Amino acid sequence: MENLIPTKGILKSKALQKYIFETTAYPREHEELKKLRVATVHKYGNLSEMKVPVDEGQFLSMLIKMLNAKDTLELGVFTGYSLLTTALALPEDGRITAIDIDKEAYELGLEFIKNAGVDHKINFIQSDGLQALDKMLNKNPKPEFDFAFVDANKTNYANAYERLMKLVKVGGIIAFDNTLWFGFVAEEEESVPEHLRVCRKALMELNKQLASDPHIDISQVSIGDGVTLCRRLV
Repeated sequence: MENLIPTKGILKSKALQKYIFETTAYPREHEELKKLRVATVHKYGNLSEMKVPVDEGQFLSMLIKMLNAKDTLELGVFTGYSLLTTALALPEDGRITAIDIDKEAYELGLEFIKNAGVDHKINFIQSDGLQALDKMLNKNPKPEFDFAFVDANKTNYANAYERLMKLVKVGGIIAFDNTLWFGFVAEEEESVPEHLRVCRKALMELNKQLASDPHIDISQVSIGDGVTLCRRLV
């Protein structure tokens, strides 16, 4: 089959990945997250690889709790695995602004979000991501966020970063997903499936940009498909 999405995970050992999932990830996975994960695979098949892996979700959950975040932003929702993860991690008065052009996929996850009792924390906006961010920037006062998770169009990550640096508070975190792009960032272009090359190039350019930006602290974490954390300094 053409244009398949590779399995997420930087670990090349399937046995080690299985060990991590079965030993520490699955036992702590919320029941509604598990049901959503299964429903996503059932409906979307190979496209379900777009969702956040279980261990990465738990990493993001702990990060949000350590930040004591209350106002968060999610750019790119899909069926809402990371969205539900965030909602469960936030305090009762926490809020998430979730942006995605695809409402149908979000509505698949909404059943499980409601069953978990956290749907009141979520404000879903059906929109192109950059357009939604521009509208926020034009508000007076503009909203401010403690944490932003970006898992949308990879070729627009750099444009999203420019806008998010004006929306995330000083000391807040912007997390970019998929920054190691199935490990293809470390391989020659000729060995990369053609349909994945454009995003690979965009992510490699973003990685260089973030690494040289003095306005942030940065850590690229080799979990899932690579998560780059940017802590805004100024």
